[in-house]
Amino acid sequence: MALAHAARPQARRQPSRYRQIVEILVRHGLGYLIGAIEPPDWVPMRGRSATHTRRDERRTSPERLRRAIEELGPTFIKLGQILSTRGDLLPRPYLDELAMLQDGAPPIPPDLVRETLLAELGRPIEDAFATFDMTPLAAASIGQAHAATLLDGTEVVVKLRRPNVVERVEEDLHILLSLAAKASHHGHASEFYDLVGITQEFAQTLRHELDYLREGQNVERFAANFVGDPSVRIPRVYWETTTARMLTLERIRGIKISNVEALEAAGLDRCEVAAHASRILLTMILEQGFFHADPHPGNIFVEADGRIALIDFGMTGQVEGRTRELLIQLMLSISRQDAGQLADVVLELGMARAHVDRNALRRDLQRVLARYYGRPIGDVKFSAFLGELLDIIRRFHLRLPSDLSLLIKTLAMCEGLGVRLDPMFDFMTVYIPYAEQVIRRQFSFQRWAGQLALAGIDAMDLWLQLPQRLGHILGDIERGGFEINVQPQSFEPYLDQLEQLVNRLILGILAAAWTISVGLFVAAYHPEGLGFLSGVLFLLVLALGAGFGNYVLFLTLRNRRRAK
Repeated sequence: MALAHAARPQARRQPSRYRQIVEILVRHGLGYLIGAIEPPDWVPMRGRSATHTRRDERRTSPERLRRAIEELGPTFIKLGQILSTRGDLLPRPYLDELAMLQDGAPPIPPDLVRETLLAELGRPIEDAFATFDMTPLAAASIGQAHAATLLDGTEVVVKLRRPNVVERVEEDLHILLSLAAKASHHGHASEFYDLVGITQEFAQTLRHELDYLREGQNVERFAANFVGDPSVRIPRVYWETTTARMLTLERIRGIKISNVEALEAAGLDRCEVAAHASRILLTMILEQGFFHADPHPGNIFVEADGRIALIDFGMTGQVEGRTRELLIQLMLSISRQDAGQLADVVLELGMARAHVDRNALRRDLQRVLARYYGRPIGDVKFSAFLGELLDIIRRFHLRLPSDLSLLIKTLAMCEGLGVRLDPMFDFMTVYIPYAEQVIRRQFSFQRWAGQLALAGIDAMDLWLQLPQRLGHILGDIERGGFEINVQPQSFEPYLDQLEQLVNRLILGILAAAWTISVGLFVAAYHPEGLGFLSGVLFLLVLALGAGFGNYVLFLTLRNRRRAK
């Protein structure tokens, strides 16, 4: 509904923005993307056929794509950042290049900052803040952060959304969704991936990041999850000065986790800090099911007592219970070198629009596991293994849910951060013991007793309702309203081929029957004075039968050429 509502006022501006997108892509040597999806008629031909510069020709395709995205603006920068987490969709060179996208922007002019504050607060700035620094701490494409002080002296950070950014983002999202809809009707990728669904997932993620009220709710959810853990600090939200365009958070003071020299000067053990930060992330993923999806060094601070503080909760992910269990099984199957179980986990985690050969998938996974056979689990580099696993997932056209793709990228970022703190850091030595600890808790007597009690209640409820439900089914059968629909989507290609084969067989039989029946008719029935006409009729029917046969032969040969 939000997309439809936003598309109406943008209808007049869309052609110019569409034209701008086309010209930028062509200028960076990405004109083949335009050829894959025919633009509307109002896109000028000069924009479609223009050539890029010689400097762009010397750059790689991933680098040209990154530079084009940076020029296209905030919507496409966010798209590129999200795509950098989708190893199931893009090859490794593109992931590495898109991970370099810089979400920077010039600061908002101070007069616009004052206008935004007045509009959101509904009162003078001095009535809400004792001090407010108009020079931003950081500026990005969607918003910027300012240091401020509340009337009681509390230090806070105020995030302000850029003026008119929502309108520009909605216009770009409208174009992206229309392009995805067109691409879904043709092209190789549309056979294996739901392009419209992927684009809608991205649009939903970006809209959530534009809403600072939702980010404030994320902060409070993390605070509630870690309420009993004194080793983790989550900033407080000040709702009195928080709106959809403005977020006020407690200011975190500490050492940036990547500042190795400052950590050593404060007497903190870098190895312990790396392990502690990793355990916090695993707690979010494997136990809480709600995780911080952007754990880069600028968002993690270490306080003097070793407590880990987190900021910037705009990008988060969720992991449901079954997925958490599969993630644990994934790591255990790797440690046990069990390719069969690993293939089953991958198939259950991924989504496919076509049939996947499990045996071929298992063989590919076995080849990857064989490279790590006999090596201690601590010698397995987690990010390298994930990269190979994602290559296999992409090769079999499996698509991971967006939150799961984000989770994999988050785990890889966590390992990279740990290695930055301690070159000998091994994420697997933290992950495996933690996963085993979670499994022991899951299979404890208290947990099983609770699950058995719930299962007993469900079984008793089903048993009590069974006669009534059977009565409904029998009533539907008597009235003729009982139907069973089976839609085996994976069988559709084979059913289509079978239908074509049967149709050709019917044509061949009809041609033969037509020829034979007319021949018998002419041979058995000779009207007087029609001898010559009988011969002509026979030849005509014979020609029609031959035409039928040649048509069937043509269809068969054409399909063979297509298959090759």
